[in-house]
Amino acid sequence: MGCFECCIKCLGGVPYASLVATILCFSGVALFCGCGHVALTGTVTLLENHFSKVTSDHAVLTDVIQLMQYVIYGIASFFFLYGIILLAEGFYTTSAVKELHSEFKTTICGRCISGLFVFLTYILGVAWLGVFGFSAVPVYVFYNVWSTCAAMRSPVVNVTSVESICVDVRQFGIIPWNATPGKACGSTLGDICNTSEFYLSYHLYIVACAGAGATVIALIHFLMILSANWAYLKDASHMHAYQDIKSKEEQELQDIQSRSKECLNSYS
Repeated sequence: MGCFECCIKCLGGVPYASLVATILCFSGVALFCGCGHVALTGTVTLLENHFSKVTSDHAVLTDVIQLMQYVIYGIASFFFLYGIILLAEGFYTTSAVKELHSEFKTTICGRCISGLFVFLTYILGVAWLGVFGFSAVPVYVFYNVWSTCAAMRSPVVNVTSVESICVDVRQFGIIPWNATPGKACGSTLGDICNTSEFYLSYHLYIVACAGAGATVIALIHFLMILSANWAYLKDASHMHAYQDIKSKEEQELQDIQSRSKECLNSYS
């Protein structure tokens, strides 16, 4: 076999579906973790500079944000390893790879591991649906602030009523009601919308939400792949059992025929 034929045969054993799902999963998790981490830092800066001047008012929120950032580190590390494991499982359960290794046989342990991956991926998919919904909350909050600033800059707004347009972040439950000042009005609100922290955090939250959605799609893709692979392993195990029974019956038939010939030869 030449080099070209070997390359074609090796490329035929690549689980492209698992490879695409892995790339999509890595991209989604990277966007969610990276953008979410930076956006959370920008959110703390905005609150400290414009909405909560007293440190004790937003101390709990700061601790929660720091905890979420540590959780992001864990999520990134876990899904990096989990994606590699699922990709390796795809390599070893793809039918093309089984054709390259003609002596491949399934075991009960292998089928149980594939079933465990199906169950775990399903649980992670449901969890990431919750993460996707949760990541849309800061997008909603920032969009409200941005739309208020856009409405304030609208030419139809009466100039004398600009200072009466306010955004109170306390109503979103971000900071307690006793936080001062807790809200921004008029030109102060316009200045907040023009800051780099607000602009960057708003767009990073959007990208993080999109990354969470991409991760959900990747996990659904993985779930379909793993379910198909598990079904293939189950059918392959039945086929191996059938072939073993068939080979035993053929061997017994050959033994009977050989003994019959020996008996005929002895009589003759």
